[in-house]
Amino acid sequence: MQDVAAQDRPRERLLARGAEALSDRELLALLLGAGVPGQDAVELAGQLIARHGGLYALSRLPAHELAASLPGVGPAKAARVAAAFQLGRRVAQPSSSRRRIGGSSDVAAVAAPLLRGLRHERVVVVVCDGTGTVLRTSVLTEGAVDRSLLPVRDVLALVLAAGGTSFGVAHNHPTGRLDPSDADRRATARIAAGAAAVGLRFLDHVVVTDGGWRRVPME
Repeated sequence: MQDVAAQDRPRERLLARGAEALSDRELLALLLGAGVPGQDAVELAGQLIARHGGLYALSRLPAHELAASLPGVGPAKAARVAAAFQLGRRVAQPSSSRRRIGGSSDVAAVAAPLLRGLRHERVVVVVCDGTGTVLRTSVLTEGAVDRSLLPVRDVLALVLAAGGTSFGVAHNHPTGRLDPSDADRRATARIAAGAAAVGLRFLDHVVVTDGGWRRVPME
């Protein structure tokens, strides 16, 4: 970037005109920090975006894959980029702290920051008190692309250990399909039965994707 006029460099332009004035590759270049011999940070950022088919696809890439995707990226640059994308996902939804769950949409909203942008399946439990106020939001299990991991005993144990009296469950579909599977419905029925047996209130089970959410009915 030494050959670029100071006023045209991404950092200087951001400070003078705001982040909105920068292109995707310029913003990414600021995270990368430096380029490689023969290629400045902006050019490296553009190549990285193009290689993975766009900024959205890049945002879903695990840091270890990003680090190995192009010469000159490496662990440090990849970690900064992955951290920035995760921060963006987290601020896209309001904080779950002291939020009250009033319905399925609230369960989805609280769990979404932990579920979106993943290429594998994850189960999140939203633990609440008797008024529905969120006490804790925890990742329960990590699974594969094509199967759900919803162990009822572990769900209930987590809720009880956190001092909750009610809870909701959410998981993602990495394929982007919102339709609950038969396995999802069976899991919902098992969780509801287990919660009733130990005196907990089961609020809901939802599927979350990058594009939306859907309630999982019982089988």
